[in-house]
Amino acid sequence: MPDAARGTVVFDLDGTLVDSAPDLADALDALLAERGLAPVGSDGARRLIGHGIAELVRAGLDLRGEVLPPDELEVAVKRFIKLYTTHLSRKSQPYPGAAETLTQLRLAGWRLVVCTNKLEASARGLLDDLGLLPAFALVAGPDTFGVAKPDPAHLLRCLPEGTAARGQAVLVGDSEVDVSCARAAGIPVIAASWGYARRPLAELKPDALISSLAEVSFEVERLIGSRMRRLG
Repeated sequence: MPDAARGTVVFDLDGTLVDSAPDLADALDALLAERGLAPVGSDGARRLIGHGIAELVRAGLDLRGEVLPPDELEVAVKRFIKLYTTHLSRKSQPYPGAAETLTQLRLAGWRLVVCTNKLEASARGLLDDLGLLPAFALVAGPDTFGVAKPDPAHLLRCLPEGTAARGQAVLVGDSEVDVSCARAAGIPVIAASWGYARRPLAELKPDALISSLAEVSFEVERLIGSRMRRLG
């Protein structure tokens, strides 16, 4: 079993471990169709993912010229969730090497966590469908602690007390939200180049920029080892 004292590797979910855009896009397009609006498609949805379901729905409607007051938007969000949870994993797939990387990290003694702006139940359901859920000690959505990335509290509450201060944590994510969150929390961030970022991640200067999940273990060891040496 992982030794929690060694440290925690925190993963974002959508765009980092799993390409979930096709199922999110289908749910969004179904919602739009119910309202007589044109679909945004998978490519359109990819540009909107990362800030939570409410923002995905708001942005999708806005893209089609429909701006809703808060109470009506809340109804639309609830409808989206109902549509999405009927097919969490119909088209979604883990990125290559996801299962192997998680196994490698666990065998090396790392505690694994998911910190996502997807609702916890949906995140758990998706991970379970794809056979990845058993790898994680915790899955935290915005409803888990009542806070969402990029607020650093979302990330910090995923960690055992003192972990960040001791330099024993790293975040693996794919977007500006993840980089900003890690920076605010004071922990290193590994950026995945294949995800849903809205701008080139190199511009954000993450601590490491990777092109495959196979690189995660090496970068975790490098970054946490270096940080712990600096902290003494």
